[in-house]
Amino acid sequence: MPPGTSYAKSGDVSIAYQVVGEGPDLVLIPGFVSNVEAAWGWPNLARFLHRLAAVSRLIVFDKRGTGLSDPMSRAPTLEERMDDIRAVMDAAGVERAPLLGVSEGGALSVGFASEHPDRVDALVLYGSYAKKLATPDYPWGVTQEQLELFKASFDDAWATGRWWDIVHPEASTDAASRERWAAYLRASASPGMARNLMEQNALIDVRPLLPAITAPTLVLHRTDDHWVNVGNARFLAANIAGATLVELEGSDHRPWLGDADPVLDQIDAFVTGGSSRPRHVRVRLGAEALSRREREIVWLAADGLSTKEIAASLFLSERTIETHLANAYAKLGVHSRVELVRRAAELGIQA
Repeated sequence: MPPGTSYAKSGDVSIAYQVVGEGPDLVLIPGFVSNVEAAWGWPNLARFLHRLAAVSRLIVFDKRGTGLSDPMSRAPTLEERMDDIRAVMDAAGVERAPLLGVSEGGALSVGFASEHPDRVDALVLYGSYAKKLATPDYPWGVTQEQLELFKASFDDAWATGRWWDIVHPEASTDAASRERWAAYLRASASPGMARNLMEQNALIDVRPLLPAITAPTLVLHRTDDHWVNVGNARFLAANIAGATLVELEGSDHRPWLGDADPVLDQIDAFVTGGSSRPRHVRVRLGAEALSRREREIVWLAADGLSTKEIAASLFLSERTIETHLANAYAKLGVHSRVELVRRAAELGIQA
């Protein structure tokens, strides 16, 4: 089952957050939009979170105006979103911790580390940037024309999952991933709020803050990222003292898609030294890691039943079945139904 959702207070605003796993604290600063509960219904994203929680006490949250946090009548400022980080850390009993900032969350992490250096042990900036809009002295951002195209595409993206394809026609995503992405977007924010957030993000420029960062910093980026040019990562690494830049193969901006393991391995090695837990516990391979219900669902899936058919046979919702399957994927270290079937046969999993 997904972890329980709690609320922190940032001024008068309620911020939804979850805590999962044991070990050293790790605060995940989400990208553009998020939903802490819907995330567990997407197998790829759930596996990514499970891997992080296997090596840490993972704290995840939805920024104000997104997901299960309070809606906003306007886009929140950078300072307000930074205070959401403080509020969640306070509520979760976290005095100091590494921050894992994804995309926009990386810029927020830089801002928070500059404002509260005593609360940040380390920074991991994935697929992020120092400035959203391109200018003559910062050519790696998006142009104003691209920004307008992005905003104009939101209705279609929220309906179909065809995110920014209008700008990146070479980007190819399978139909199932597009459908899950669209459902996740709808659960995370409305198209109108997304436009407001994008307009606010266009104002982000944390370049003046970079020299003040004293926390050990790891900058991760996929070299062929379709959405955020790798030049952004190179700029961050070059302007944060002592930062380490690791460029990874791949083109998908979302770290849980494509080959997520290199991303996760880099985070684990940097934050915990790769030794916070034995590797077999981190990856959690084996039938013994499955709950009774997960074992039953894996057996039915391996027998050829669809998610809808499994839900009907067990009198459970399809979303519940998807959540159990996501957990099983993570525990068995597989990425697809075909791999799940093969792994179930190897382990002799029966209901």
